[in-house]
Amino acid sequence: MNIPIQKLKAMILYFATFTDPRLLGKKKLMKLFYFTDFGHVKKYASPITYDNYIHLEHGPIPSAILNLVNTVETDIDDSILGDVMSIESKDGSNMKRIVTSRKFNDKDAEYFTPSELEVMKEIADRFRDSTGKYIEDASHRETAWRTTQKLEEISYTLATGDPDCLVTQEDIQTTLSIRK
Repeated sequence: MNIPIQKLKAMILYFATFTDPRLLGKKKLMKLFYFTDFGHVKKYASPITYDNYIHLEHGPIPSAILNLVNTVETDIDDSILGDVMSIESKDGSNMKRIVTSRKFNDKDAEYFTPSELEVMKEIADRFRDSTGKYIEDASHRETAWRTTQKLEEISYTLATGDPDCLVTQEDIQTTLSIRK
């Protein structure tokens, strides 16, 4: 993951502000990151977070981001995300709802390029009122998840297997190699 922590916090705030907060659980948040990263790759050949995605039963997850979000649940006092979010669990529900300390604002927007904000908006609009199960099912239709096995790392180049991809594998590989 090569995303600065302040930018990661701003992304979490963005999704919490521009999707239905009642439906924003940990599973949905992880899938919003997936669709945003892979959506940006499909249009511009580069992800936003550069996190490593792993194939899990409930869909692709950004491994480093998930670990950071998990610290909010297990050790909020030492979590680097604890100042912007907490996780709520209600009795009788499996959902681990994301609760943020504030709304996304203009200062947060400064962390993003216009193309990153464009893709984040598209993804938030697409999944605004969706449940975690709905977005999980949508992620299972993506080539990146369908062509990998459980616990396998998901390459960004697999985005080219989807019909909405506008770039080539070579474009993605070039962008990723420049970033290293």
